[in-house]
Parts: sequence; C-alpha cells; structure tokens
Amino acid sequence: MSYAAQTPQRPLPGAYVQTPVASRYQAGPPRPSFPHASSNPSYQQLQNGFQSAQVVQQSLQQGGQASAKPPAETLSPIQRASKVINETLDHELRYPDLDTYIGQGLSSEYDTSAQPAWAPFQKVKMYPIPDKIFEQYNRAQVSTMMGLFADLNHAWITIDNACYLWDYTHPDPDLVGFEEQPNSITAVRLVVPRPGVFVPSITRLLVIATTAEIILVGVSTQNAPTGGLSVALYQTRMSIPVRGMDVNVIEGSAATGRIFFSGKCDNDVYELTYQQEEKWFRGRCARINHTGKGYTTLTPSFLFAEKQRPEYTVQMAIDDSRNLVYTLSSTSAIRVFHIKPNNVLEMTISRTLDQTITNIGHITAPVDLISKDMKIVSICPISSQEASKLHLMMVTSTGCRLFMSATSQYGYLVGDPHNAPTSMQVQHIKFPPPEMSKPQATQQQSSSQLPTGGSQGVNISSRALMNTRTAARFPPGYFFCFISREQQAQTDLLFVSAPDSARIAKPQEPSSLSRYSELCLWLNLGSRAEDIGLASQPFSAASNPTGFANELAVQYDKPTAEVAILTNTGVHTLRRRRLVDMFAAAIQVGGGAEGLEAEVKRFIRLYGRSETASTALAVACGQGLDVTNDSRVASITDPEVLEHARTAFIEFGGKPLLNENSLVDQSISSIDMVRPSPRHDGLATYIARLVRSIWRALVAQESVTPTGGLQVLPTVSLAKLRDVQLDLTKLQEFLSSNKSFIDGLAGPEALGRVTSKQEEISLQAEHRALHALVLLISNIIEGIAFILTLFEERVEEVVLTLSPETRQQLRVLTYEGLFCSAQGRELAKELVKAIVDRNIANGSNVETVAEALRRRCGSFCSADDVVIFKAQEQLRRAADAGSGSELGRNLLNESLRLFKQVSANLSMEQLQWAVGQYLSMEFYAGAIELALNVARESDRGNRALSWIQDGRPEGDPRASSFWNRKRCYELIHQVITDLDNASTQTMVDAQFTLASKRRAEAYGVIDNSDDEVFQTDLYDWYLSQGQADRLLEIQSPYVVTYLQRKKSEDIAHADLLWKYYSQWGRHHDAATVQLGLAKSPFPLSLDRRIEYLSRAKANASTYSSGVGRQNRQLLLHEVSDMLDIANIQDDILQRIKGDPRVTAEVRPNILGELDGPILALDYLFNKYADQAGYYDLCILIYESANYRNPIDIKNTWRQLIESKHQEALARSNGPQPYEVVADMVRTLGTRLGLSELTFPIPDLVPLLERYAFEFQRGVGPEHWVIDTFLDLQVPCDALFNVLEGMVYNDEAPFHGPNRRVIARDMLYVAQRWYEQTARSSRVLGGTADAEAVVAALGTLMGNRLLVGEDVESCRELRARIEMLMR
Repeated sequence: MSYAAQTPQRPLPGAYVQTPVASRYQAGPPRPSFPHASSNPSYQQLQNGFQSAQVVQQSLQQGGQASAKPPAETLSPIQRASKVINETLDHELRYPDLDTYIGQGLSSEYDTSAQPAWAPFQKVKMYPIPDKIFEQYNRAQVSTMMGLFADLNHAWITIDNACYLWDYTHPDPDLVGFEEQPNSITAVRLVVPRPGVFVPSITRLLVIATTAEIILVGVSTQNAPTGGLSVALYQTRMSIPVRGMDVNVIEGSAATGRIFFSGKCDNDVYELTYQQEEKWFRGRCARINHTGKGYTTLTPSFLFAEKQRPEYTVQMAIDDSRNLVYTLSSTSAIRVFHIKPNNVLEMTISRTLDQTITNIGHITAPVDLISKDMKIVSICPISSQEASKLHLMMVTSTGCRLFMSATSQYGYLVGDPHNAPTSMQVQHIKFPPPEMSKPQATQQQSSSQLPTGGSQGVNISSRALMNTRTAARFPPGYFFCFISREQQAQTDLLFVSAPDSARIAKPQEPSSLSRYSELCLWLNLGSRAEDIGLASQPFSAASNPTGFANELAVQYDKPTAEVAILTNTGVHTLRRRRLVDMFAAAIQVGGGAEGLEAEVKRFIRLYGRSETASTALAVACGQGLDVTNDSRVASITDPEVLEHARTAFIEFGGKPLLNENSLVDQSISSIDMVRPSPRHDGLATYIARLVRSIWRALVAQESVTPTGGLQVLPTVSLAKLRDVQLDLTKLQEFLSSNKSFIDGLAGPEALGRVTSKQEEISLQAEHRALHALVLLISNIIEGIAFILTLFEERVEEVVLTLSPETRQQLRVLTYEGLFCSAQGRELAKELVKAIVDRNIANGSNVETVAEALRRRCGSFCSADDVVIFKAQEQLRRAADAGSGSELGRNLLNESLRLFKQVSANLSMEQLQWAVGQYLSMEFYAGAIELALNVARESDRGNRALSWIQDGRPEGDPRASSFWNRKRCYELIHQVITDLDNASTQTMVDAQFTLASKRRAEAYGVIDNSDDEVFQTDLYDWYLSQGQADRLLEIQSPYVVTYLQRKKSEDIAHADLLWKYYSQWGRHHDAATVQLGLAKSPFPLSLDRRIEYLSRAKANASTYSSGVGRQNRQLLLHEVSDMLDIANIQDDILQRIKGDPRVTAEVRPNILGELDGPILALDYLFNKYADQAGYYDLCILIYESANYRNPIDIKNTWRQLIESKHQEALARSNGPQPYEVVADMVRTLGTRLGLSELTFPIPDLVPLLERYAFEFQRGVGPEHWVIDTFLDLQVPCDALFNVLEGMVYNDEAPFHGPNRRVIARDMLYVAQRWYEQTARSSRVLGGTADAEAVVAALGTLMGNRLLVGEDVESCRELRARIEMLMR
C-alpha cells in the first residue's frame, strides 16, 4: 500500500528523508486530557531516491516516462522480497501527519453508516460497581466522587474522608482503602513520582486533596495471580496544608514528576514540591504559587461592579513533549505555562473566550454553534510526536472541536521543549455530525453549509452535540463526547468518533490533500458518566508526526485500543475496531455473494484495491476479531466468513500492469517494466505489518548483571516472536492451499491461459514477485524458530564460546539480516554449532540435538550440518579412545569419511578445527586429505587453475576461488611442518617406526594428489621456505608444469627446471632450458650466460632417450653458434675494459650493455669491433656470421697484422713484433679452426712473408712464418703450393733475388714434410706429390734461387725422396 504525497510533486533528486526522533513516552496514567505517545523503536531513515508505488502508478496512468532509468538490478528472490518489505515499511512511515489533514479551515466529514460493521468502536463489557462500594456509599454524610485509573484497571471512589480502590475487571474485588485522615476529600489524582525520591517499587503517587491538606500516598503494583494488577498503598508522611483553597484540580508531569494543582477559591496555579529529605530552609514538602494575585482573573473588574463568583480553574492538562501546562478556567479562558527547571513555571499565553471567538471569525462567518453563549468544556493536548503545529484541542458545549496551533517568534514549534510559544490561534474547526433524526443527505443539502474549496460543503448547523458536558481525546484522534439531555439529566448520550485511517491514507483524488474523515458511533450509556480513561497503552505507530497515526500499520502488531468509561452504574469498556475487524464484520452480514461483492467494491472504492486485498487476506488468515455473546474478544472463525475473505483476495486482487511505454528502453528487461498486481502489494503489506516490530530490531542485546556476569536478552519478547511466527505460519498455509487459484503461484499451467505476449510477461513478473515473498515467509518462520531455540538454551554460555568477530556480528545482527542476508545465515550456523557443542559438552547425544534443530529450523541446521556434528562427535570420541588404539583409528577414519561427505558445506572454521584435532592425534594423512577435499569442492569448476594458467591477472573474479582454496592449502602447510618436526627415526629393530609409517601415508596423499592448484601452491611454499631441493626429489609431471610456468617469472625457477631435467636424465630438455636462460631478458651477466651456454652444449652433446639425432644436432648447432657469439661479445667486453680510448663517462654504459644479453653479430661488429679496430674480433665475427667476402677478410688480416706490429713496437719491454703477430695468428687459427673462409692460407702466407721480409728481416728465426702455420697443423703441401706460387708470381717484394727468401722457405717446408712422412709408406703424401716436390726443388736450383749450403741441402733432400720413391 502506498500513500499519496500531500504536497505537489516537484522534480527532487530523491525522496524526502524523515529523520525519526527519540521516543518521549513516559509511563503514567493516561487521562482524557493528556495523550501519551507510546514508546516504539524508531525506523531507519527512508531510502534516498525511492519513489513510492503510488507516484509510479500516477506516472504510468499519465503515460509519462522517466527521463533516465538505471539498469535493472540482479537480485535474488530473497533480496527482491526484502526490498519490497523495506519499501512497504517506508510507505507506512509516510502516513500523513495530523497537521496535513487537519489544516487551516473547517470540516464536518463523518461516516455515519447505520451498519454496525462500520462502527469505530465496539462495546465489550460492562463491569458493575461492587456491592461493597454501595455499602460504603450508603454511609456517606458529606460528599462522594468517583474516577478511574484505567491503565491499572482500577476505579476509585471517595466517601467523605475515605478513598477506596478496586479492580473493576475482577468479579469480586477486594477494596484497597485510605482512611487515615479525618477531612473530606475534594480531589484525587494518580501521578508518576519524581525519580529517586521513593524506592523503586513505588511507581505511582496517589495525590489526595482534602479540605485541609494534600497528602501523597505511595502506590505499588504487581501482577495478580488471577490476572490483572494488584495495588498496594503506602504512607509517605508527605503533605502540605491547603485549608481554605478548596482544591479541585490536580495534575502531574510524567516526565519530571512535578505536581500542580488549583482550587475553586481563585485562579492561581500551585505546585507541590517534594523531596526525599528535609533541608535547612525547606521541608520535605512545600507549596509554590506560580501565578499570584495578578492572574486570578482574565477579565477587567470595576470598583463598583456587582460581586461575582471568582474565576477558578476547572481543568489542567500537561504536554510533556513540549513542557507545557494548559489550564481551562470556569469562564472558558485558556492559559499556557512553560515548565522550566528548578521549580519554575512561566505563563506565556492567556486567551479569553472572547478572544478565541474573535480568532474564529477569521476562519468562518458567524454561526450559531460558536457564540458567547457557548463554553469550553474540555481541553486535550496534542503532543509533538503527534503533530508539529497543532498543540491543543478544545471542545465547546455545542460539540465543536477547536484545534489550536501555537507559535513563537521563531516560527512553528517542532517539539522543542526549551522554546515556549507566545501566541495561539484556532487552526481548524471540526463541526458536529448530522443529527440522528435527519438523514445525512438532507443535512448536506441544507442551507447551513460553507464551501471548503471542493464540491462538498461543511455542515455548520448540526445540533447533534448540543449540551456537551465533557469530552476526551486520545491519540491518534479518538474522540468521546458526553451529551446531557435536559429531559434525561441523569443519563448521558455518548458520541464516539475515530479517524478513518485508510481513507486518510488514500485520498479520493491522487493530487488532493487527505481529508479529516472520521467514523462515528452513538451509544446510550443509560447512566451518567463520571470518568473516562485509556485502559490500553497509548497509541503510537511512529515516534514523529509523519506516520504516527497510521493505525493500519500496527493493527496486527499491537493490541487494539481499549477505553474504560465509569458511570454511576459500572465501568463500560469499548474496544477500537480495526479495519480488518470492520471488513470481517461487513462480509459477515453482507448477505451472500452479491452482498460480498458490494462490500468488497465499497472497500475498493474507499480504500483502494491493495488495502482491500491485504485486509481480505488478514481475515482469511484469522486476524479478524469480534466480541462474542459472553463479552469476550475472540477471532472470527466462521468458515463462511473465511471463505468470503479468501474469495475477495483471489477474485478482487487485480492484475499486474505492464508499462508498454517503457518497452522502448532496451537497457531494462520487459519483466522489470511490470508493476505487480494489487494482490501482490496486499500480500507484501500484510507481511510487512506482521513483522514491522521485529524487522529492523536487533536480535539480542548484551548487558552486565549486578554480579558482573554476562546477560544476553532478546530485544523482542519471545511471546511476540511466537505470535509473529504463528501468523506467518497461517499465511503460509493459506498460500499453499490456494496457490492453484492465485495467478502467479499457480505454476506453469497458468501460462496456458494467457492470450498475448504482454500477458505472459506480466504473469512471469507476478510469479517472480509472489515467489520471492513466499520464500521470505518461509525464511522468517524458520528464522524465528531458530531465535526461539537459541533463547531456550543458556544463551550466555553459547555466546561466550563465539569468536570476538562473530560475537560482534551478533551484537549488530537485525532480524532482517537474519532472514535475508547470507551473512546472517552464516552467523546463525555458527550459533547452531555453538549450541550443539554446548549440548555435547553437557553429555547430550549429538544426533538428538541436531535432529531437533533440523526439525525446527531446517535451513539453519540442514542434513549436512547433522553430518558435520556427527563427524565432530566421532573426533571427540577418537580423542577419548586415543589415536594409537585401533578404536581411535577407526573413529578417525569414520570422522574423515563423514567430513568428506559434506566437504562442500564445511566452513573454514570447521575445517580448521578438524585439522587441528587430526594434528593433535597425528592423523596427518587424514588432515591433508580432508583439506584437499574441501579445497576441490569449493572450486568445482577449477576456476583457480584457469586463473593460474592465464598468468594470474589482477582484478579477475577467478582469483577469489584461488584464495579460498589457498586457505585450505595453508592448513596442509601446517601439517607438513608438524610432520617434518616429528621424529625422523625411520627404523627400530629393523622395522619401520609408527612415525615413519604416518609420514609415508601423508606424503603418499600429497604425491598422489591430482590437484594441480594444490601442487602449484605447495611448490610455491617449498620455495618460500628455502626448500628448493625438495622439488628435485619429487618425480611428478606437476613439477615440470609448475617450473615451466614459472621459469619466465623468476630465474630461480628456471634454474630448478634444468637441474630437475638433468637429475632425471632429460639432458636435451635441460639444454633447451639453459639455452633459453642464456637468451632470456633476466638481468644476467655475460659470464653467467656463457656458463649456461657451456652447460647447454655439454647437455646437448649427451644422449637423451626419446630425442632424435637430428633434433640433438640442431640444438647443439644453435647452442654452439650462440656460445661463439657470446665469447666474441665477452672478448669485446674485456678488450673495452682495458682500452684507454674509452672515456670514464661512456664506459659504464658500454660495459652495462655488453655485460648483459647476448647481442647480434652485426651490432657487435658495427658498433664495437670495427669502430674500435679489434680486427681479430672482426675476423671471428666473419666466421660466426659465415661471411664470405675474401677481399674484406684479407684486408682485415692485413690491418690486424699492422695493428699488432704497432702495438708491439709501442711496448718497449714487450715481446718482439713478430712474436706478437705469430701468437695472434696461432690463436685465431685455433679459434677459427683453420677455416678456409676466415683463415685463408693462400692469403695469410704471402701477408706474413711480406711482413717478415719488410718489417722483421733478420729478427727472430728465419722460418718463424712457416713454423707458425705448422704449429697450427696446416698441411705442408698447402704451404709448399702457396710458396711455389709466390716464387712463380714474382710479385713485390719477392722478385728477382728476393725470391730466394721464399725459395729457402720452400726448402724448409719440403724438409719438414719429408720428416713427417718418412716413416710412412706414402712419402710426401704419395708419388705424385713427391715428384712435384722434386721437380719444384730442381727448378729452384736451376734458377739459382738456392745458393751455398741450401743447394747441397736441396740435392740431398731430392736424393732421399727419389730413393724412397724407388
């Protein structure tokens, strides 16, 4: 149900937030003139941005479309239902405040239906005055008075000097009398004492005024065994003298305990002060006159005027919410006093009757009912909790109600008790109802009507309430008017009216303001009324004006109001009829199906379809009450009435509405554009009203006992919880038995009745909404059952076993959180576990306890929970039996089996407890197996593994799955730590020890686990513990997978990988990893990379099973090439380190670049080797790059020889230049492997011969060039052919006689060649080569290129060769 806004709609960014204020209700006797606001837990602030369903409906009817809509929310059914309940409760809080529908102006709107079903009150019973009272009354000599203490269910009577109290609800009550003083009693009042003056058992004070003094009598109450309350009176010895004052009015402030009184002799206001002990200048009691002589009259007096009866106070009323005292004088003058601290009472407003009438003239033209002939017969304060502007209601003797508003210089008061009003004016006039003798229609057509701005006039001439003797008002607007007819002076006619809350909540026009509609009733008491009082708690639906008067919201949540009226024949009790009671009575007397339809349609017309559906549902669930023939209030159980209510709910519940104008918005699904039916709204409203008092209340509150112990109490009484649970159970049964008739609950077969796509969408939306509410009902019923179970236990012992975090969650847990949130349900499961643990500790059987919990609240204690409890019990029994015994091991295995059955529902705390128990009993394998099982069940989709395989991206939702599993793995780490710390002795007397067997079992579970996520986490943990070697000992494919995944992240993992391969004989794979490390971007030095390449070359050269020869050769070739490049780069690095040409500024950058990743050959050549003149390194680069340009290679060799010669010359004490050049050639020849490309013998021999002839002639051995090549194992035939060619080419500088140098080298090579082959059968490599050598030597001699001893040596060599050739 929603309430229309009472102000024109404006485009505001959100809804107006109503901030609840603290409750100001104080215990005290409700009086006709003093309405008390009840104490009620304040609701939370209204949700910002929430738009009421009524406003949404209006916008749909107008065809409007919101300018922007948020995307559709994805809510679970429970969340959806919770949102609906919260919105409904917020709607209830928006019930119009009193100032809204009692605004400035006039009204006379009454529903005077002749049908008893619509009467606002119902007479319950009349309790006669006991005979004992009449016996005392017959002895009266001076005076008697009667009155009520209705909140105590007691009446009182004074007879001369005695006062008697009796319980009027008791059939034979005992009289409680006060007869301890001799003077006649003039006034009696029951007030609330000032705190701290009396003992706590004295909760009230009976203030008795006599002709001589005012006496304070203490009153204590307690529950009587037969029901009701028993009253005891105590003498306080406190009194003040008042002789001659004729005290007739006494009133007390429930908030402060201050007592005010007045007498008939003057119009002064006095205060009776009292304190616990006497002081120096002050007794225990005193009297203060707050007005003095100057305020005895409000009208001017003349010196020679006729002596008149003095004006005096006839009524006094206190508004504790504003700290105001109102007085009504015998001349109908009103005074307002402001209560201040320190016994100060300041008068702020004084208004005579003439002034009031003049003020009324600004509202309406003169009327007969308001004139100087009338009197003010009663005043009734309106508290700040009920209204912000309205302060007081005055009732005239003509039956008009004048609503007064007070203001100050700061504007309207909003309940500020420190700011006193300075002026008061009439705000609204409520005229009497039509006279009973004339039909209402005739009255409305009479000429005595005033327009009110609408089509309906105000009846200002009704004399129905003429001769009003007194009246009373109780919140939220119950009005009781007692009329005295002249012809029946000893009897009163009672007129009762009450707000029609449902009509006020729902104006007939959505854009109009709510009207002050009332339902009324006439009663003939048959006797004269003496007093009236509220026998129930004062009404309060909220603690602030908005929502305060919402009787609809609390009609199932709070007891109905009951009013007691004391007459001279007895006490009449009237009960407020709720809307649900009226509906039940209406359909009870409606007269069949046609009458039912007429009544339902009337309800729909007046109150709306949603409210009608909610009310019909309540009646069908047994909420309707009626007074039986024996004057009892009982539920209406007539099957015909219940069936009519069921029919009304089902057939008149309306249909869901699809807003087709919003379907163009593709951002919101069509099902979210459906407004559920009024039937759904009625169901939600009924649920919200049932749970309103518990929904946002805390489940429990902690306190400290006087002895310092912990006390945990429910914030809502268990009786209240049982009532709510019972009502919801009836609702659940109703929905279950009628679901086939309710659209939205009928199931899939209902889709067969739809005729369009729009109807299908609407039905789906209706089903979604109703199904959510049905689930919520089930959750609430079970949640309440759980709370009842909790508080049936020793809840303090249960709470003390909780962790600090869980205990704090319990402190702030609300019923809404328990019913609707996952956190609440998890907390409930923790409490269930604590309950079971406590019962087990006390010797109870776990199955019995768990099964009892499961039956009462199955969702909080499921079948899996029972299995968990059984497993825990097995563990405890195993601990008692001892883990080393056979029974203990069997119990451990059984507990493991049970735990594994429910691994998916095992909480982390339960797992930790189980693992801890297993560790204490050295059941290592079981602890590991259970943790692995729970981890796997927590991520059955293996999302954690896919997250790891994708590189663990940040912000990925799959990460949560991994961290959930990791909490389980951390428990395994603890197990491994404890296992490793245990005894390491494996053999005793040639047998395995028990510890070694358990160790083997545990590691068997670990090694055989196929949980790759676990293995990954385990290896991570090994590395974090500095136990990398343990990975090398594990023969598992997961190690390789893990290290392969990690090798690109950390060099340590890559090192472990190739070590793992090497250890298990996979040399080819090891070489591949090492090659990758050498080429990796890791910050490795060049030496480290060369080391990896060297190891890779060795591993690639080693045989590996399963690797083909071709693959091994390809890898070896790649590694070798890379190693050559790395060595060249290292040479450049070392060369640059000692190169003086490199400045200190650039040296760090150059060294940093070279001492790192292996660079490309072209980069090394172009940037370093060639530019720096490192020609030997250039030649090495030619070789590695397979460079084939002979001219460039020859030129580089020439430059190399020149550079080495110059370097040797630059060193004065160094080796000879030829030695440097020879060493360089030998070194390069070795590194180049005598490559034909980069170590070309035909080019190098002439270069060196020329160098020796031109720069080193006569220095060093004669044949050092030839010896250099021979040292490199260059074949002699190659050298001989090159030298022979040099002789015949006749090139400078070897032409003419200089050719003898080459000729001598030829002879030297031939001699060395002969020496190398003399022992073999093939001289000089064979006959052909030998003949060629002989011929060449002959040519040398013939051309005279050999002289002296060389000629003889040549002849001798030729002879030897020829001799061997024979």
